[in-house]
Amino acid sequence: MDGPRNLDGRIALVTGAGSGLGQASAIELARRGAHVVFTELPDRLDRAAETLDLIEAAGGSGLVLGLDVTDLKSIRQVAESTAAIRGRIDMLVNNAGINIRQDAFDVTEEAWDRVLDTDLKGVFFMAQAVGRIMRDQNPQGGSIVNVASVMGLGSYFQRAAYCSAKAGVVNLTKVLALEWAPVNIRVNAVCPAFVDTPLTKPMFESQPESYDDIMWRTPMRRLGQPDEVANAVAFLCGPESSYVNGLPMTVDGGWTVT
Repeated sequence: MDGPRNLDGRIALVTGAGSGLGQASAIELARRGAHVVFTELPDRLDRAAETLDLIEAAGGSGLVLGLDVTDLKSIRQVAESTAAIRGRIDMLVNNAGINIRQDAFDVTEEAWDRVLDTDLKGVFFMAQAVGRIMRDQNPQGGSIVNVASVMGLGSYFQRAAYCSAKAGVVNLTKVLALEWAPVNIRVNAVCPAFVDTPLTKPMFESQPESYDDIMWRTPMRRLGQPDEVANAVAFLCGPESSYVNGLPMTVDGGWTVT
């Protein structure tokens, strides 16, 4: 494998890894030597096959579990199964999330609840379930990386629910970092801007004016790539960031400095 193998033998759990940032993060952690357990929605487990193939092609090992982060029973089962199968959990990448684009005047209660339940409530209860395992295992501790967004640090059109949820993730990250530091659990967040993934491509194809606007707002004048975010995730998971705690790390081409 290319790159550092600084995670040999460690156990990682990555949610929502069927494609995009979750997939890239799972592959990067595997490249660095971690044993990766990753999840996808129970009715979309076929999407996880590609991730598993790519992990194994990179020389890593992976295990797929079905997970719905809006279902607390499902969250507990995945956390407990991962610990039972692998013996412990050293890293959690809280990536699963959705967005429903609506003008603020048109946001429905159903859409608001779906986004907040997935992007904020799901992140907290996943962190709580895994954090309890990290607290009680021997040796104690671990690293949790929540996938937030620059939308949690600012704003953008048609994202009232999404921006609210991601802002919650940013501040939640800080609260957990504060409370869990005494039990050797570090909690950080990555805050990407727009990344070239299967989720963003349809938007740019249907709304080319959005692409132009995003390029205007991004000093580097390009979209991010999934592996660029995955490298930040791996850094926050790994030993090089051992004194980094409570950080919302932007991976945004300069979006937040404009």
